[in-house]
Amino acid sequence: MTPRIGIRCDAGAKTGVGHLVRCVALAEELTARGVEVHFLSDLGGVAWAEAQLATRGLPRHPAPADETELVAAVERLRLDALVVDSYTLPPAHSKAVRATGRTVLAIVDGEARGQDADIYVDQNLDTSLDYGDVRLAGLDYALLRSAVRRLRPPAPPVHSSGRTPKVVAFFGGTDAYRAAPQVARLLADTAVPLEATVIAADASLRAELEAIEAADGQRFDILGPTDRLPELLVEADLVVSASGTSTWELLCLGRAAALVWVVDNQILGYDRTVARGFAAGLGRLGEFGDDSVATLRRLLLDPAERTALAASGWAAVDGRGVERVADSLLRERSPR
Repeated sequence: MTPRIGIRCDAGAKTGVGHLVRCVALAEELTARGVEVHFLSDLGGVAWAEAQLATRGLPRHPAPADETELVAAVERLRLDALVVDSYTLPPAHSKAVRATGRTVLAIVDGEARGQDADIYVDQNLDTSLDYGDVRLAGLDYALLRSAVRRLRPPAPPVHSSGRTPKVVAFFGGTDAYRAAPQVARLLADTAVPLEATVIAADASLRAELEAIEAADGQRFDILGPTDRLPELLVEADLVVSASGTSTWELLCLGRAAALVWVVDNQILGYDRTVARGFAAGLGRLGEFGDDSVATLRRLLLDPAERTALAASGWAAVDGRGVERVADSLLRERSPR
């Protein structure tokens, strides 16, 4: 019989789309293996998030209000297993599903938050899990979308000084903390000639970005949320982004990256990634200073430093994490 797996994750203007993006990556791998995948999600009316499921033909059902509704949905859909990826879902939900005899896989970041699972996945750098029987920890389990994986170069790029640096700056599908304008101002303050593409998550962010005065020799192109982002990234000499799930995509693609710490739960990943030399650090959003400008200026002017970052990151993430997680889930699942 065809395996049937549910995914319980949400997205929204304030919560962002990181949980959804990595769950979509896992869903792509599962469906490629003939698995039927169902999302039980509240996407907060974010059109880009809704399109990620619709364009892939992934069915979405309303997010259950409590554990009783979740178990009822799992029974109705005849699911063999459930994937849970949420910072806010009460632990009673995963416990109730597991009590039915179904396999539960929990995607976590640093702590289980009480979730009861058969398999725990923490894709973060230098992480360790001391709970659960099946623990998949570290960058070998980074969940990356097929749009990224297929663009991974056979070797990391070598940068040269022969062209004006191309920069891409993006901060998730919603940019809830309005990082893009702050980073665009930093880029302008470097006074280094560049061609920058900055993603504006909404109309008000676009207006703010368009009001920023570029320095001589600088050009800023403002784009809305786009599924062409991976293609834009592989053409960039430097990428500026928030420290988070997208970081592993940048490393897999061999991009020289400068990271921003936006919210508190990003600080650990930020510190570890910068300390390992996989990316440069610009500091905390809202607290940029002269050091932040100097770091960007150095990266823009020094192709050797960009080459070193690209090589380190490319070697750290091989892009096969979804395969390893899918292998484990399908091995452990409990067929109905």
